[in-house]
Amino acid sequence: MTPEKETKTPKSKFTADRGWPGAFEGETVTRRHFMTGVALGAGGIASAMFALPALGFALGPIFEKTEHRSLLDVGAVEDFPADTYTPQVVTTVAGIGEVGKILLYIRKNDNPTPEQSWPFVAISNRCAHLGCPVRYIEAAKSFICPCHGGTYGFEGEVTGGPPVRPLDRFETYVENGRVFVGERFSVNSQLERVPTRDPGAHVDGFWQVLYPPRPTT
Repeated sequence: MTPEKETKTPKSKFTADRGWPGAFEGETVTRRHFMTGVALGAGGIASAMFALPALGFALGPIFEKTEHRSLLDVGAVEDFPADTYTPQVVTTVAGIGEVGKILLYIRKNDNPTPEQSWPFVAISNRCAHLGCPVRYIEAAKSFICPCHGGTYGFEGEVTGGPPVRPLDRFETYVENGRVFVGERFSVNSQLERVPTRDPGAHVDGFWQVLYPPRPTT
């Protein structure tokens, strides 16, 4: 014969039936459990108040639409020889004074490569270390950052100091004898184009994984 299974009596949901000290008649949740739940809920809300804004700040630029700037006329073709850089101030945002202007160093590209086939080389004056303005020194054929001693060669490559990558560049175009610049972009140590990065962001090796590009850079 098969032994009969014992029928288990379900536990009462009322705390008084379970013999818990201090229980009230009809109570289903103890005060201790209730306060624990309240404390955990308050802690979760407080954590969300700090975490959600930080998460939104970090992920927001990924979903933000980037509007590409139109081409900017920087001068006539003959204004930019190949053996030196000519400084040129261009207005990127009109109506806000000096804040909307940037300084570029431009020369004719007399030795195009597959990586740099633009007709002119337009280098940004923003240091790749912390964004300080660099100056081109004709006697040294170099770019110098006065803030932290960063130095760059004639092609904008890093030759000394703390910068983590070469100077950024701009797209260049020629139309009707005029030179135009387009979007800014970053380059790696081989002067190959990579997505635009902020100052201080690496673009070579494993480090580039830790410094992903932002669409609004």
